[in-house]
Amino acid sequence: MAANNSVVGGESSTYEINDRVIVVQVLVSVFLCINFLLITTFFMKDFYTAMRYILFAITLLSDSLLLIMTDILLIFNYFRFSMQMWLCVIIYIVLSIYIFVTPVTLTAMTLERYVAICMPLRHGELCSQSRALHCILIIHGLSSIPCIVSLSIFFASAPFSFYTQGRICSVEIFIFYKWQGHLRSAVQQFYFFMMCITIVFCYVKIMKVAKAAAGEDKKSTWKGLRTVILHAFQLLLCLIQLWCPFIEAAVLQNNLLLYINVRYINYITFILAPRCLSPLVYGLRDETFFLALKSYALCGLYKQQSSNVS
Repeated sequence: MAANNSVVGGESSTYEINDRVIVVQVLVSVFLCINFLLITTFFMKDFYTAMRYILFAITLLSDSLLLIMTDILLIFNYFRFSMQMWLCVIIYIVLSIYIFVTPVTLTAMTLERYVAICMPLRHGELCSQSRALHCILIIHGLSSIPCIVSLSIFFASAPFSFYTQGRICSVEIFIFYKWQGHLRSAVQQFYFFMMCITIVFCYVKIMKVAKAAAGEDKKSTWKGLRTVILHAFQLLLCLIQLWCPFIEAAVLQNNLLLYINVRYINYITFILAPRCLSPLVYGLRDETFFLALKSYALCGLYKQQSSNVS
């Protein structure tokens, strides 16, 4: 009887995890469709001439790539598929870089709003299309530093035979010593600290301008302030994501079932949730982008209706 109960319990646990995988597939598919529509709108119009829209497109591309790759790894882990470690290293490099690209880009977008509101006369000079391309290179350069630090230590520690082994790909297999995890944590905390300082600085400066502004300027300034607040919330979720591997590693040592639950919650809350806020911040709140998005989403019907009304 006890054996039967344990079997039933095991089956229900398996079905529960299977349901979760299905939920994740649905959410990822919805977010990818939305992102694809937004990216199409970006390239169909002249949005690539403005820095804030260029940075917005970078977050959409980064989020889409991250969602696809993390979803593939989730499926591989669920079905216990192994792969050659050299392929896992390549996946680890891409994920390590693009986990940082979104929060660093959000910080750059906050700085762009600060320049637009607090330094409007210099906005055209500092936030031109050419400067945006330089900014993209800087964003990817800054995002690559934690990956370079981690991989340098990994390559110095891993034996050559390690790369020919077949294992289930995960972040934990790249850490051989505890101090490697501590070093990675220190680098991530430094990034967290610097981004928080930037967000707070921009918020305070924009708040001062908002209080001093009047009329239409005040309305535009407060709208920019709300955008900064949304960026701060989205950035907070992205940065908490950097702590998830350490929380999961600590839980794994105590309880496997709790580890599975915590990892699922972390994935939904700190990977999927921040990626659905980008369409909200710019795709829906920005009037110009929203009108273009609405036109393409309705296959031009909105544009025809507008012309008929005129």
